[in-house]
Amino acid sequence: QVQFVESGGGLVQPGGSLRLSCAASGIRISLRTMGWYRQAPGNSRELVAVITHGGSTNYADSVKGRFTISRDNTENMVYLQMNSLKPEDTAVYYCNAQVGTLATIAGRPAFGSWGQGAQVTVSS
Repeated sequence: QVQFVESGGGLVQPGGSLRLSCAASGIRISLRTMGWYRQAPGNSRELVAVITHGGSTNYADSVKGRFTISRDNTENMVYLQMNSLKPEDTAVYYCNAQVGTLATIAGRPAFGSWGQGAQVTVSS
């Protein structure tokens, strides 16, 4: 059974930083493209960052230059470093493996089951 457990969320002021972690189990992520998604209240879930097994990355325009996705294949972990946070970044953040191997921001999640997510709230 594939599971993703996200952590590291919290309340942060505009301009602040957070680092999210995603622990994967039931799957070896080393050969998978991985992605971070977010879902704000009233919105659909959107893909914001992807990383291939080789380390190529891609980002949604809304987070480009502020967010950095990384991975540790040995630990089966994926990370999202978020800097210069804005109120519009407020959302629940999830990770998932991606369908296919490309670093496309138009990709789809490989698994229909999602973790509990990490709540990120950006507010003064």
